[in-house]
Amino acid sequence: MATDIYETISMAKQERHKTLFLNYRNLKMFPVELLKDEGLQFLERLYMKRNSLTTLPDNLAQKLPNLIELYLHSNNIVIIPEAIGNLARLQSLDLSNNALQLLCPEIGRLRSLRHLRLSNNQLKCLPPAIGDLLELETLDVSMNQLMSLPERLHRCLSLQSLTADHNLLSHIPRQLCCLHRLNQLSMAANQLTFLPLDLGRSRELQFVFVDNNLELRGLPSYLYNKVIGCSGCGVSSQVLDPGNLVEVPGDAISQTLAGLPAQVKVVGTEADNVVPLEELTMRTLHRLYHHRPTDLNLPPPITLPKSLLDLLEFPLGHCHRCSQSMFTITYPKLFPLRDTVLAGVHRRTTVSFVAYCCSSHCLRTFDLQG
Repeated sequence: MATDIYETISMAKQERHKTLFLNYRNLKMFPVELLKDEGLQFLERLYMKRNSLTTLPDNLAQKLPNLIELYLHSNNIVIIPEAIGNLARLQSLDLSNNALQLLCPEIGRLRSLRHLRLSNNQLKCLPPAIGDLLELETLDVSMNQLMSLPERLHRCLSLQSLTADHNLLSHIPRQLCCLHRLNQLSMAANQLTFLPLDLGRSRELQFVFVDNNLELRGLPSYLYNKVIGCSGCGVSSQVLDPGNLVEVPGDAISQTLAGLPAQVKVVGTEADNVVPLEELTMRTLHRLYHHRPTDLNLPPPITLPKSLLDLLEFPLGHCHRCSQSMFTITYPKLFPLRDTVLAGVHRRTTVSFVAYCCSSHCLRTFDLQG
C-alpha cells in the first residue's frame, strides 16, 4: 500500500497533476511524500475520503499553496491546525464525518472559501470568525451538538444555503434575516420554539425546512408562499407555561408565541389603540439614525448601550402589513395551517402562520393571501 501511494504521488509530481485522489487508502497520517521538498505547488484538488487521518500538517499551506478543494470526508480528524488559515486560494473544504470538537478561529482567514461542510462532527459551537467568510455560499453544520449559531454569521453576505439539521438549536438569530442571498435554510430536528419575525421577508429565501421541531408552533406569515417543511412541528405534549408571556390573548396564541424573544415586552391586541411610548421612541430613534438629517447633530450610534444599539441595527422585525420596524411590541394574528390551502400538503403538523403587525390597525387589515 505504501509503495502504491508513493508511486501515485511521484507520478503526480512528475506530470504536474492538478488533481490527486487518495481516497480509501487506510492512511493514518498525512503522506510525507506530499510534503517533501517543494511539495506539489501546482496541485489544486486533493481528495482523501475515508481514511484514518487524525490531524493535518502545519505546513500544508506551504507545501500545497494552490489548493482550491480539500476533501477530507470520513476520517478521524479531531482538530485542524491554525495554519489552515494560510490556504489563501481554498474555495471548498469538506470535513464532514470526522471527530471535530472545535473549529479554530483561523478558519475565518480563508477569504476565498465558498463551500464549508462540517456535518456529522462533535462541534458544540462555531467561532465568530466564521462571519469573516464573505465569499461563503454553502455552510453545512448538520448533525453536530450546536446550541446556537454565531450572530456574526449575518456578515456572510454571499451565503445561499445554510443547513443545520439535527443539532440542539433553540433559536435562530434574527440577524440571519439580513442574508439577502440566502435561498435555502434547513434547521430540521432541533429544539426550535420560535422563528424570527422577519424570516422569509427576503424574496430570495424560497426553501425553509424546520421539520421535527416538536415545540415549534408558529411560522412567520412571510413563509406562506415559500416551499416549507414543517412536518412533526407543534406536536409536543409538553405543557407550556403562559406565565412567561405578557398580555397574550387566548391559549392558542399563548402556545404559538411561547418562545417570543426577550425584547418583546408587550403582545398587543385589536383593542390596543395606542402604541406604547417606549416603542414610539425606538421607532423615532431608528428613523433618525438610519435616515439622519444633515442638519441634525446626533451622537454616533456606538455611544448607545449595546442592547439598544443591537435593536436599532437589527429590529425585532418588520410589520407584515406595512413594513414598519418593530422593537418592543408586536400584534400577532394567527392563521392555523389546517385552515389554509396548504393543509393537504402538511398533514402531520399543528403549526399556524403568524402575521406580526406594528399596530391594531395593521392587525385588523392584514390578509394572509392579500
